[in-house]
Amino acid sequence: MKKLSLLISLLIFLLSSFVNAEVTIASWGGAYTESQIKAYRNTYTKPSSIKFVNYNGGLREVRDQVESGNVKWDLIDVLPDQAINGCNEGLFENISSKYNKFPKGPNNTNIIKDMQLTGIPFNLSDCCVPQIFWSYVVFYDPDSFSGIKPTTVADFFNVKKFPGKRGVHTWANAIVQMALMADGVDVEDVYRVLGTQNGQNRAFKKLNKIKKHIIHWSAGPKPLKLVKSGEVVMSIAYNGRVGAAVLAEGENYEYIWDSQVLEQEFLCLVAGSKNRKQALDFLQHASSPESLAEQARYITYGPMRASSVDIIAGNEPWFHNGKNVYDHIPNIPERLATSLMADPNWWYDNGREIDERYAAWMGN
Repeated sequence: MKKLSLLISLLIFLLSSFVNAEVTIASWGGAYTESQIKAYRNTYTKPSSIKFVNYNGGLREVRDQVESGNVKWDLIDVLPDQAINGCNEGLFENISSKYNKFPKGPNNTNIIKDMQLTGIPFNLSDCCVPQIFWSYVVFYDPDSFSGIKPTTVADFFNVKKFPGKRGVHTWANAIVQMALMADGVDVEDVYRVLGTQNGQNRAFKKLNKIKKHIIHWSAGPKPLKLVKSGEVVMSIAYNGRVGAAVLAEGENYEYIWDSQVLEQEFLCLVAGSKNRKQALDFLQHASSPESLAEQARYITYGPMRASSVDIIAGNEPWFHNGKNVYDHIPNIPERLATSLMADPNWWYDNGREIDERYAAWMGN
């Protein structure tokens, strides 16, 4: 009888531990995390078991947790280079053997194939699942131009045809690639050209054409303020910021999607997760076609599964306030041919030199 009582107590403890387990996801905060909460957590079968916390990016915090054996996060939202490096370092668990169990797209398409249909040639990390595309994109207020309006990235660099200041961020990624595309380099050749000394010289020569016309920004809201105030006539910005201004705030902005630079976000399973089974279950839910499409109701980033893009296209208006969102997401099929997919592997190998040269260029 005593043994039976102990066994029952143990079972109750184990069951209560499972029920009360809380899956913790580290993400970026702000409107982005809020969109994840609404699209993933609030549509999950056990929303109370999911907790989002904010972090500042990078791998330092998760590395400290894994190396100390005190893992506090179960899942983490990361950029592509962190997805690659974290997997290689053993900070994230390899889950590739489980991909076939994840929700499939049309025609039984698995999650990786569905992702590749959006333009990614290969799976960047075996420890992660796709989330969203966001992009560096040029935008402007059409009322700033009385006649012809800019339509290409070459127009951004043409101060004679389109006079006025330009808003540009304070780091090299995206602007140097845009400079080459504005100078006539085809999308598929950008990284090959940028990997040579002549190619880098070519990019900076193009940048020199607008150097005296640049106002630099380093915080996401700033380009919107620069364009709205008229301090600049065009600016590079995060597409999600522009989309929110148009759809939620009623601003009259237009995009130059030509030669936008597409970036990605991934969710990864932290090695040593104390809630591994529950975390995997939530990960499957958060990367389903329906969940990824649902996120676009709240922020204008593009889902990294082709089937999710199709869901949005077939169910407009899709934004939470009853407005069409499809034209505001960066990775609809007709835009991909003139968009540059960021290459984190190339940037990892070559980025330091470009960053240093760009910093020096800004300071001169």
